[in-house]
Amino acid sequence: MGQQQARPAVEDHAADALLPHQHHRDRQQGGLPGDAAAGGGSFPWLTVAGFGFLTFNSGMAVYRSQGDRGAVAFVAFSYLDLLALFYCLRRYEGAEPGSALRDRLKVAVWLLTTALTILFSYKVAAVMPVAAAVVVWLMAFATVAGGFYGFFCHEDKK
Repeated sequence: MGQQQARPAVEDHAADALLPHQHHRDRQQGGLPGDAAAGGGSFPWLTVAGFGFLTFNSGMAVYRSQGDRGAVAFVAFSYLDLLALFYCLRRYEGAEPGSALRDRLKVAVWLLTTALTILFSYKVAAVMPVAAAVVVWLMAFATVAGGFYGFFCHEDKK
């Protein structure tokens, strides 16, 4: 095994799939890897397809809810939360390390993921026996606490 090179802290795992010269070019042009707006030359087809799939499925869930306001509210909140989460993640990845904006986005990402975790846990626990519901809630709170620790308490040792 060869020596590993130190990688910038802002680099995300999705960039690992890029060739080194593509990653370097995207960073030089001020954008994220594969960002068409930064001159990467590629259109984010996978992102558009993912959002199209999410939108279609959310629309179908609302249609099949047959006017159940609780179901419609669940789908609408989940959809809007996911859109906000993806937006904040995208901005977080591009924010300057150590900046106030990056810190605010980190809080927003944690709050949005916490809201989704609690919402989905509530829906799952509602259809489970009491013992299983307790396990679902314990896992949800462990996930929220682990996310908090990972985002705000853990420091990388360099």
